Amino acid sequence: MALITLRRNLCHLSDFRIHGALAALKNHPVIHVHKVAEERLCPWFCSPQSEPFKVRFHHGCCKKFHSENGNDLHPVGEQVFSQAHDWDRPEQNLKSVDDQMFYRRLNNFTSSEEVLSFISTLQTLPDTLAAGALQRICEVEKKDGDQKLPKEILKNSVFQALCIRCEQESSSLPDAVLVTALHALTLLHVDPQSSLLLNLVAECQRRLKRGGLEVHSLCILGESLIQLQGPGCATLELIIYQLQGEKLEEFTPEDIVALYRILQACTEKVDQHQAFLNKLNNFSLSIVYSLSPTLMSQMISALVVLDQTQALPLVIKLGKYAVRHIPHFTNEELRKVLEAFIYFGHSDRFFTKALEQHVASVCLTLDPEVVSKVMEYCSRKQILSKPILDAVAETFVCQSEKFLPHQISELIEPFGKLNYLPPNASALFRKLENMLLTHFNYFPPKTLLKILHSCSLIECHPVNFMAKIFSPCFLQKLQGEELYLDKLSLAQLTQLFLTSVLECPFYKIPYYEIEMLKSRVELVEYLQRKLFPQNVGIRW
Repeated sequence: MALITLRRNLCHLSDFRIHGALAALKNHPVIHVHKVAEERLCPWFCSPQSEPFKVRFHHGCCKKFHSENGNDLHPVGEQVFSQAHDWDRPEQNLKSVDDQMFYRRLNNFTSSEEVLSFISTLQTLPDTLAAGALQRICEVEKKDGDQKLPKEILKNSVFQALCIRCEQESSSLPDAVLVTALHALTLLHVDPQSSLLLNLVAECQRRLKRGGLEVHSLCILGESLIQLQGPGCATLELIIYQLQGEKLEEFTPEDIVALYRILQACTEKVDQHQAFLNKLNNFSLSIVYSLSPTLMSQMISALVVLDQTQALPLVIKLGKYAVRHIPHFTNEELRKVLEAFIYFGHSDRFFTKALEQHVASVCLTLDPEVVSKVMEYCSRKQILSKPILDAVAETFVCQSEKFLPHQISELIEPFGKLNYLPPNASALFRKLENMLLTHFNYFPPKTLLKILHSCSLIECHPVNFMAKIFSPCFLQKLQGEELYLDKLSLAQLTQLFLTSVLECPFYKIPYYEIEMLKSRVELVEYLQRKLFPQNVGIRW
């Protein structure tokens, strides 16, 4: 295995070698070398519109990577930039890196700077560990939520040296190292048209056509190509075909979930792959117990996207084992699990019990989207969970400004549907009323009507909003471009009006007029006549 060697920089000695002899430096001034290095590195990271980075190797910078044999890394006639030091002599012993210690150290780092700083202190670095370093940089950058690497990392000489190594030795890298490096650089949003990624993709395609790639490498390559070329690329079909020929018993749980993710990206070809999906769903029953929270949420989310309604045994088993993972799910993972249970119509009393304990303890720290999804789950499955409803009500009172209009609707609707008033009902509806009065125009008409209708179901009659709700302007917005007002909105308006009239004596509408109405048509005509007598063209 070729090694990447990190040479120690000496402030008083830094020269560049070219194939053949050190004496060739006379023909290549330092300024020229800087310019060539800059031209070689910039295309990887700079779009044509962006300002190119001025990449230079200075005398006092961190250690550089190069081969121990200067002639085995680069095409004939191509210049190589490295540094000569006193300890380049053959008698100098290089310290080997222990793999387990290396990965243990890598996993402790929380930033790209820490990873690159650690790499720069090593004397030798095998290819597998170099790819592992790129993968760790990818992981820590994804945690930060950044879409692209910071310029400081892109201009870091150690990171550039890792990339140079991957490009120049792509043909000699082991399969696992090659696909791992491609995957990491893809997730780091390196330019897909750069020579670096084009070389790696071409080498992966050559090995794929030749056959012999292991299952794990096929899965990683498939996900990388989806990121780079989209789900319609022809190479992806070849990868899926080869994966279908492998024995599922030889797949690890991580590979099974990766296969689901690959198929999830090809939703337009679900029918074509349905027979294989049935086989995959049946096999997955045997590995559910070993799935981590992340893998479990990814699997069940893929089942939703792939519309695997016939895989209910798998969904039920996932729900059974999801109980123990509830405290460990991230906000996004928990949202996906709840979304899947809503989609498949699944509920489990043990899952609900664990969800109650989790929400009651951490509700104030949950993401608003997760809170609204928890309430939607309770509403859809008719689950009157007082611990959840009480905790959510308290969260809304304390953090109402965090919720968007559609999230507020999903949060309030279950209280009306389940006919439950939380202990802090007065504070809850006072906060809701203030928010609606302040941001009335920001709420979509149907969302606003749904909220007010839910309030009326638990005898919190929104009489302060009746004039606005039944105004011609609002009703016209509610109707939209349709010729008629939809039946659900009509029913909600009717019930909202009747409950307010009959339950609120101070809401002044003559009762005897209501008493004389004999049909819904007459009620509609009455509403038109009394609440917007001017002819505005509203059709019911």
